[in-house]
Amino acid sequence: MSLKDNAITIDGPKAQWTIFPHLCKGCGLCIEKCPVKTLEWSDKLGVYGTPAPHVKEEIPCIGCNMCELVCPDAAIKVYKKSVRK
Repeated sequence: MSLKDNAITIDGPKAQWTIFPHLCKGCGLCIEKCPVKTLEWSDKLGVYGTPAPHVKEEIPCIGCNMCELVCPDAAIKVYKKSVRK
């Protein structure tokens, strides 16, 4: 996990994705719609005073882009890794 420009980047086996905490309003759609439940609520509050999403590192992202698609604030970006054979 790395921080750059106030963003949190997670590099998983199937995808690399970035959460932009300064854009997140804490609606929870990303947590609700993730099919593998990679995200959960954090104990920390985001910039809008709401709980922020937190990554469960023991459950890797599968790169489905669902969190990115449902986020109304464009606070998540998913980069799916290509599989080489």
